[in-house]
Amino acid sequence: MLQAYPLARMLGFILHKERSKHMIEVKRKKGETFESLLRRFQRRIQQGGIMLEVRKKRFHARSKNKNQKRESALRRETKREQYEYLYKTGQVKETRK
Repeated sequence: MLQAYPLARMLGFILHKERSKHMIEVKRKKGETFESLLRRFQRRIQQGGIMLEVRKKRFHARSKNKNQKRESALRRETKREQYEYLYKTGQVKETRK
């Protein structure tokens, strides 16, 4: 049931991946609505500090190795040279501020 919500799906993946660290279990009480169950689940996640970790890990970028850094620097340099050539020949107007 929780799979329908993107937050729960994302947290389910993170919780499944790192079971030893975080295991939040919320059981449905008798006569409890799904909305209140979800609210209790989200409150537990908030109090446990899991959301902070998830948000940090979501946009984590791997560091580039030496070759990738060199290639991207060379690519930037060639783009810069191409732009300067086009500017000098009058094919591009300068839009830099």
